[in-house]
Amino acid sequence: MTTYKLNPDIDNYCVMGNPVSHSKSPLIHSEFAKQTGQELYYQAIKVDTDGFARAVNEFRTEGGMGLNVTLPFKEEACRISDKLTPRANHAGAVNTIWFEQNNTICFGDNTDGIGLIRDLTINNEIVLAGLDILVLGAGGAVRGILGPLLNESPSRVVIANRTLARAQILVELFLTHGDISAVEYSSLPGQSFDLVINCTSLGLKGEIPPLPEGLLKDQASCYDLAYAKGDTAFVSWALQQGADKAVDGIGMLVEQAAESFYIWRGVMPETVPVISLLKMKMA
Repeated sequence: MTTYKLNPDIDNYCVMGNPVSHSKSPLIHSEFAKQTGQELYYQAIKVDTDGFARAVNEFRTEGGMGLNVTLPFKEEACRISDKLTPRANHAGAVNTIWFEQNNTICFGDNTDGIGLIRDLTINNEIVLAGLDILVLGAGGAVRGILGPLLNESPSRVVIANRTLARAQILVELFLTHGDISAVEYSSLPGQSFDLVINCTSLGLKGEIPPLPEGLLKDQASCYDLAYAKGDTAFVSWALQQGADKAVDGIGMLVEQAAESFYIWRGVMPETVPVISLLKMKMA
């Protein structure tokens, strides 16, 4: 684990992950703190893959107030939390932890879904009600966003994945939330959608899933949970296919962080200036 020091004079927070050096969370929360007049110290801590529970316990006993959790620890964070919010329970993953009752109780929440919804509906003005939505991939990120997506009353949500069985597990979990189904990528030709959300990790390799021509309806939007300097591979594909909007995940990153900040500090920061700052730095 990365060695770290807490600031003894103010409240301490962190993000734990592996890898974590690329994380934008310290910058985001520093900007939130300046904007809202909150005094806190936020740092990134790299944790050994078999040492997450120990690292959280150490951070708590040393006086840490709360933390964000990134890959690969979100599901383990769910298991070690003493109490879960309903959205964390549905997601089966936790990205926000805080401590109460003299740091003896560990609470877990998942702000990924609300972060996505706010970026889609507020920042990008996409009305989700009545839309045909395609979700690419069936990993942990997808489970975190399905509940909030279905709560927006789309016409249907289709999960496309290389392994159909994995997508069908998610369908079973959310069957009572709305019209949701699973397909393999090979079943996509002939179908079209108003919104396509890429939740796969292929973009890290500059790749996209095997998507057919004609997948996008007129004025369709595309959203990539990933982000990069310049356009991601999926955003580039979407623009080539004539998407009305093609957006990366910077906004979701900032919005989910804002919800975490609100949980910890009781004040909701302005997200648009921070999203603009990050986009400028990544241009």
